[in-house]
Amino acid sequence: MTDGLPPLAETVRKHGLAARKALGQHFLYDLNLTRRIARAGGDLAHGTTIEIGPGPGGLTRGLLIEGAARVIAVERDARALPALAEIAAAYPGRLEILEADALSLDAAALGDAPRRIVANLPYNAGTPMLIAWLARPDAFERLVLMFQREVVERICAEPGGKDYGRLAVAAQWRWRARKLFDVAPSAFVPPPAVVSAVVELVPREAPLAPADPAALERVVAAAFGQRRKMLRQSLKTVGDAADLCAVAGIDATRRAETLSIPEFCALARALTDRRASA
Repeated sequence: MTDGLPPLAETVRKHGLAARKALGQHFLYDLNLTRRIARAGGDLAHGTTIEIGPGPGGLTRGLLIEGAARVIAVERDARALPALAEIAAAYPGRLEILEADALSLDAAALGDAPRRIVANLPYNAGTPMLIAWLARPDAFERLVLMFQREVVERICAEPGGKDYGRLAVAAQWRWRARKLFDVAPSAFVPPPAVVSAVVELVPREAPLAPADPAALERVVAAAFGQRRKMLRQSLKTVGDAADLCAVAGIDATRRAETLSIPEFCALARALTDRRASA
């Protein structure tokens, strides 16, 4: 199936859309690939599909071809707006173009539920956006995102490995994270210096363990801030490290990368309890 629009390379030439390094832009031209990413978004026929940084619209077209009822495309680069307008004209009433910086935008307030975000994120801003979305598992039914492969490996990492850290805990505490597939540099124009990968995040019915989000973030940041040191040393920045470990039932000689997410939650609860009783 095609949409009758010209090839992406032609659109880029027509509108002078050379990718800008300062914006972290790498465009996907292959509609077979963008449609594969779109299909990973699940049932697009209901609610709102949010795309961040569509550029000339390769993934946008993939989403629409795959049946997205409503797409909200958030683009800060004004050069891309005419190209996106051509796509909107080909799909009347299904594509809304929003000129904005996604970093300062509340994606959870866009469109009607159920909401999902499907995006090839700019390399220079993807992680901060992800952190904000992870805090709102109630607002999204799914996130399907492309990052550098090393970022995806950090999101999906299990305890005990070198990639396991703050990002893995933040992602997996309230979401199920799954790497879907790699994308070679040759798929992009211009090709990046690294391999990319697509990750799926689906909200859990309940967090892996109860914890106050702010307390959990403090404990995890302290523990991984000195990840080569034992907890009895690294947790001193948040309180009495030995006491926190004792209350949580965790050996204070362990290091951050060996702790499961429920164990971090136990430390966070201990911190909350100690502060409440102080």
